[in-house]
Amino acid sequence: MAWEDSEGLRELLDRLKEISYVKPDELPNIDLYMDQVTTFMDFHLASSKRYEEDKLLTKTMINNYTKNELLPSPNKKKYSKDHMYLLILIYYLKGVLSITDIQSVLKPLNEKFFDGAGEVPFEKIYEEIFAIQKAQSDVVAKDVARKWKAVKGTYGQVKDKEQQDFLQKLSLICMLSFDVYMKKQLIEQIIDKEFAPMCVEPGEKEEKSEKAKKKEEKKDDKKAEKKAEEKKK
Repeated sequence: MAWEDSEGLRELLDRLKEISYVKPDELPNIDLYMDQVTTFMDFHLASSKRYEEDKLLTKTMINNYTKNELLPSPNKKKYSKDHMYLLILIYYLKGVLSITDIQSVLKPLNEKFFDGAGEVPFEKIYEEIFAIQKAQSDVVAKDVARKWKAVKGTYGQVKDKEQQDFLQKLSLICMLSFDVYMKKQLIEQIIDKEFAPMCVEPGEKEEKSEKAKKKEEKKDDKKAEKKAEEKKK
């Protein structure tokens, strides 16, 4: 059934507006063991599952996040509230970004603010991020509605209503995908310019620069050798 003949699109947009997040007061006031962490996440993020069998967070995932420096190591096998905030952030970020990019974003955050290291408590950072995100849900819903209205003006020459409906929805998917693509490109540029340099250890930048220099020198030597051989011929 076409969206204009039902409440389908409105229901989708209403669901978008209702997307919530795990609020700080929903987190337990005690540190948790890994099994308790996965159980908590499965319960509080269940509404974000696409399929019932989807795994939101597993022990392997958590261990990999720690190994890749996205998440600080637990204290005596227990995870604090700051660990939980990070795991929720990772859950949302990994839907868009690579593990390497998430590492570039979270490593300096962890170094500067984790476990009371900075001026702003981790909980406050978490609250601010999701307060902004919540306000954006209405903006996104209105943008999708505008895009659908624009798409409805296409394929007017197609007489078969089923085919027309399919092509219009395909166009909407492509428009939304291009929007995500453009924003992902912007995110990656910000990370490369502003966050990735913060993850470089002292001396590592110079070491990489030296390696790149030597690599270029080798290329130049090979070119020179090739030219010399061609002259001999």
